[in-house]
Amino acid sequence: MSIQTRPMTEVSAERRELGLRERLTQAPHRGEDSPLKRGLIHLALIIASIIVLFPVIRVFSTSLRPTQTVLSTSLAIIPEGATLDAYHRVLFEDDLLNWIANSLMVTFGVATLGLIIAAVSAYGFSRYKFRGRNSGLTFLFATQLIPAAMLMVPLFILFVQAGLVNTYPGLMLAYAVTAIPFSVWILKGYYDTIPFDLEEAAKIDGCTEFQAFYRVLLPLSLPALAIVFLLNFLAAWGEYFFARILIGGNEDLLTWPLGIQRYQSQFATEWADLSASAILVSIPIVILFVYISKYLVSGLTLGGVKG
Repeated sequence: MSIQTRPMTEVSAERRELGLRERLTQAPHRGEDSPLKRGLIHLALIIASIIVLFPVIRVFSTSLRPTQTVLSTSLAIIPEGATLDAYHRVLFEDDLLNWIANSLMVTFGVATLGLIIAAVSAYGFSRYKFRGRNSGLTFLFATQLIPAAMLMVPLFILFVQAGLVNTYPGLMLAYAVTAIPFSVWILKGYYDTIPFDLEEAAKIDGCTEFQAFYRVLLPLSLPALAIVFLLNFLAAWGEYFFARILIGGNEDLLTWPLGIQRYQSQFATEWADLSASAILVSIPIVILFVYISKYLVSGLTLGGVKG
């Protein structure tokens, strides 16, 4: 009977691997934080959360106060004699729901339009080499350095001549002008991190250039697309200056920043109604962020998996 022996090099390699595993299991975990460090991090997070949430809690508390105690300095979250009268007034007696609906229509339109234009433009800047490419990127960045107030006069003159004053398309166009350059910069930088070989492989498999862009590049860019959509939405959602100039003269087109201004007059401010409105108009933002955060997390997770 013959005994099969393995080469000494194979045995030595297994011994070295076994010894390395033993050292790794016995060695302390260098990346593990100490209890003191974790405690300090948790304490800092708790303090930061209190600082961020305290103004929101105060606004919510003010919205529940009766009219006679609205200026009370009490720190109670649920004030004495709490009532929902302010919410009833702004929802059923005032036009807050119409103002919110107008704002949703404008902001979703701006965010979608800006995302489509920026996604296509950023693809050209990222994947093509052409004369004036660097100058164009520099020009886009330079437009972000111009204050919005300086753009208002030429935009207003242009919109008057085009008949876009007191119209939603005019307001959406004004928002898009200020949102698209920064969106292009964000998406162009993200496209640059995606290997061009993936699109070349798709073209070899029979995809056209548009199909490679739509089916390969855009799904991989989902986190950046979600961020751009969210930033464009937030910029247009609470904007007051352009809306005041372009649609302030039409009562039927008012967005919520213009509408809730009515709760503040020259001699008095309806703090309870104003606070209730502030709480209600923040709900769409919270819902949008929760909805988009799913795609952010899933997109980042898929992007980190390599086959």
